[in-house]
Amino acid sequence: MDRIAAPAVAAAGPEESIARQDSTVAIAAFVGFAAALVLLFPFPPVLDYANHYARIWLLTGGIGEQPFPEIYVVDWNRTFTNVGIDVLATRLGPLVGADRLARALLFLAIVLPPLGAIGLHRALFGGRHHWQTAMLSLGWCATMIGGFINFQIGLGMALFFACVDLRLQRRNPALVFAWRLAAALLLTVMHLFALGFYMAIVCGLEFSWRIEIVRSKAALMRLAGRLALALGACVLPPLALYLHTAALPNAGGNGLGLAWNDGIVLILLNLLSAITTYVPVVDVVLVLPLILICTRAIRGSDIRIHAGLAVTACGLLLLSCIAPRHMLGTGWISWRFPIMTALVAMAMVCPFANLPRRQALLLALIINLAVFGRSGWVGWNWWLAQKDVAAVETVLKKVPAGAAVLPLGHEPETVSSLAHSNRHFAWGLDTFRHLPTLAVPLSHAFVPTLFTAKGKQPLSVLPPWSEISVPEGNLLSIGVLSCPAMMQEYRNFTPYLSDWRRRFDFVLVANADIPDRYVGTLMPAGLTLVEDAGFAKLYAIDKTMPAEPLSIPAGCATAS
Repeated sequence: MDRIAAPAVAAAGPEESIARQDSTVAIAAFVGFAAALVLLFPFPPVLDYANHYARIWLLTGGIGEQPFPEIYVVDWNRTFTNVGIDVLATRLGPLVGADRLARALLFLAIVLPPLGAIGLHRALFGGRHHWQTAMLSLGWCATMIGGFINFQIGLGMALFFACVDLRLQRRNPALVFAWRLAAALLLTVMHLFALGFYMAIVCGLEFSWRIEIVRSKAALMRLAGRLALALGACVLPPLALYLHTAALPNAGGNGLGLAWNDGIVLILLNLLSAITTYVPVVDVVLVLPLILICTRAIRGSDIRIHAGLAVTACGLLLLSCIAPRHMLGTGWISWRFPIMTALVAMAMVCPFANLPRRQALLLALIINLAVFGRSGWVGWNWWLAQKDVAAVETVLKKVPAGAAVLPLGHEPETVSSLAHSNRHFAWGLDTFRHLPTLAVPLSHAFVPTLFTAKGKQPLSVLPPWSEISVPEGNLLSIGVLSCPAMMQEYRNFTPYLSDWRRRFDFVLVANADIPDRYVGTLMPAGLTLVEDAGFAKLYAIDKTMPAEPLSIPAGCATAS
């Protein structure tokens, strides 16, 4: 299975020779393009990024500025994993600044996974094949646009660590064991799923190139011993950290909090998360040429496959189909496995490694058009989003330091408009949900939805602010203020809404230039418009307003 068949180049004329493939220029161009995007657009439409930015700013030193010493505290005993960017914010942030560090981390989250896959491919197959350019397309996926920065960086680290592991495999077992202990420790701190990814890749690499290993009992026993040692080395660091800091994510006292992709359609949509950005149809069209290249290579018997990594990819694909969507207070768990599967699948194959010059140029052209077409599509959406970011920054200038800001939004009837394609990703999920958390670094104000989840972040909220804070939160429709049934529905998830008039000073409304599906643009009495910047509006709350009968809008009936 080292090679499905010999490359089909016999048809080439005598004057045609095998072309030397080189992906270096394309890789450098992609890295440069990603760096340009990060430099040009400080707050791109990446779901969790603004929230991470606010936390990075606090950990970099902002927590010492008023009024935050009375609101937040850093407690490293709250968690032992998923804290890579928090550790870097504490250690490097004071030296380089929160803004530079946040942008650098976002850049790494984009480029590290595909570069790690390319590094593993070169270690396995040698050369700088055009197929390595195709792997750059996986820099854009649902977990990237979702802003899972620790996870994304962890995937890249796992792939690069696997490259080192591949070089050490046949050396002193004690050295290999020590290396895996160190790698597992670093990956555990960055993200627990990254450690799992590394373990899966190492198992595939230990399996070797050929499937024939399963036909020998002695070879199987040796393989079992190597896998046991590898898994043992990888499990020890997280186990030791867990015993020292027993803090796992939870679902707010609701047990496991399981939610599943229970249906073929949901499973297929979940698998598409490996390539999905802002409009899934556009992503599928731009990735289809890469899929066709592989299928054509298989039909033409010109492809090499690493058998061990093929087993790993199959296992990750199975997990992609059966993993829960949400569990233990952590969302979109099932999104993590399709991108892992895609990275391993692209690294384990080498199609069209030997082509005549004309065919090699055509292959490079197709791949580059697909990869940079997707990158250009992402860049277009990042450019579109900047006027929305500017609107939020405009209204936040009116918020005084120490104020409490209640973030809400207009929930649109549909999300299919290409004019605002940057505002939603995957399957209708908003990308602007956490923009209001910029009130923390920009206005020195309090927002109840800053990430402070036990088991995932070292930042916690002090009382009495903790009474109107949630560890993770969505951007609810403004209808929740006017519709009693909606308020009742979200009461357990957003306890800060129960006494919002007294506890908050301002309401910040995002997506305000599109009517809300429930109440249009209607706001409750006692709110005074302070600033209207189009996408964002800021209202001051009249705390002295006497209680009066609530007039329920007709649109509330559709919210129940």
